[in-house]
Amino acid sequence: MASFQGRVIGALTLNVATYEEVERDTSATAQAAGVVVLAAISSGIGWIWYGGLSGIVSGAVVALVAWVVGAVVVWLIGTKVLPGPRTEADITQVMRCVGFAQAPGLLAFISIIPVIGWLITFALWIWGLVAWVIAVRQALDYDDTMRAVIVCLLAWVAIVLVTLTGAAIFGLSAATANSMM
Repeated sequence: MASFQGRVIGALTLNVATYEEVERDTSATAQAAGVVVLAAISSGIGWIWYGGLSGIVSGAVVALVAWVVGAVVVWLIGTKVLPGPRTEADITQVMRCVGFAQAPGLLAFISIIPVIGWLITFALWIWGLVAWVIAVRQALDYDDTMRAVIVCLLAWVAIVLVTLTGAAIFGLSAATANSMM
């Protein structure tokens, strides 16, 4: 079994074997939750001017809820609506994989840099999207990437709705909510 740091590095480098490993390791669910929370905190630091300290805390709560909702949507769509010929997954396998797919968000604190912070956020968002597609493809045992892309896009809609709802409930600014997605 790889260390937490090794798994984070594997997720950051988009290593397919890392996602396969966390899919199989039932003890990695807490680690995946740790990645989600740390990525949310990092994002909150990157956008501290907009959300403040309370934005970091509430952002972490919203990120955890969005992670669970996103994983449930991925699992439902991926196993019930668009299963592949080899698809076999339970919700915790999907949670672990998509949790580690949020590893690029660990670098979101760099978004605090004036003038180019938005560009860094955009690059991390694209990196995270690619990680999500790989994680979903591996968690759902898909043979083709396009099916994973479709599932990710549908899940993204649900995550956006949860994040914006959380932002409204916690009073987060639009910039802070956007950085958490």
